[in-house]
Amino acid sequence: MEGSFLAKLGPAVVSQRPSLVAAEAAILTVAIGAADVATGSELSFSIFYLLPITLVAWAMNLRWALVNALAASVVWFWADRWSGTAYANSLLPFWNAAIRLGYFVLFAVLFSRLRRSLDVERNLSRRDHLTGAFNRRAFEELAQREVDRSKRYGRPISLAFMDLDNFKAINDQYGHDKGDELLAVVASTLVGTVRNSDIVARIGGDEFAIVMPETSAEQAHAALEKTRTAVSDRMAEHAWKVTFSIGVVSTTEGASQLSLLMAEADDLMYEAKRAGKDRIVAGRHEGAVS
Repeated sequence: MEGSFLAKLGPAVVSQRPSLVAAEAAILTVAIGAADVATGSELSFSIFYLLPITLVAWAMNLRWALVNALAASVVWFWADRWSGTAYANSLLPFWNAAIRLGYFVLFAVLFSRLRRSLDVERNLSRRDHLTGAFNRRAFEELAQREVDRSKRYGRPISLAFMDLDNFKAINDQYGHDKGDELLAVVASTLVGTVRNSDIVARIGGDEFAIVMPETSAEQAHAALEKTRTAVSDRMAEHAWKVTFSIGVVSTTEGASQLSLLMAEADDLMYEAKRAGKDRIVAGRHEGAVS
């Protein structure tokens, strides 16, 4: 439950600009110090200094979390002095500040590592273990965002399905290890030839999908021809007799539902196979549905 909460908290915090997070943490640290002074020496506020450290460790990086840990220790030290705490030895406030600094640093390191571990876990859960491309679940999540944006602003979007022709023959002739290598080569080539804003996923078996935001039918066809040529060249390098049937659906009026676009792209891909394989069949989605 805690991991789930933190996983949901992360994107909301990280979406803020680092400078804003740093400012918020600084203000929070000073506010806690002021409250510490105002309440006197009998009421401890030590644990509350962890709040800004947590914020920075989660949203920024370990270096800034350590800076905030040091700042929190300094603010606590002066809050302790100004609150009028009496010590039997003048060195005790410095000892306490050093102990708190160590505690804050340890917390910053552990929380930063937790954040990195959750990032790795989240990334692995969204990636296809074989090819490194997005898996179907991540694809549908990311593609839905682009479809929603396309519908909201009436911007063009294209979605393509790509199926490998004669892939079964590779598995039968060379074995599944070679087939797995082929899929990985296809995925890396797709990622290397499309734009950074495009979304590439392996959605099952030997089938891949690409979402191309801000891309009209003509632009999508040109981009996919370039992509098909690139992957075909890679297949030729390995003497793999595999071609590619691609179906692509586009809209210039804003997309409707993702499921409809996926179904249309899938139908177009099978139309490419029926027409003789190794080709692109394109279609247009008729406007947005409210």
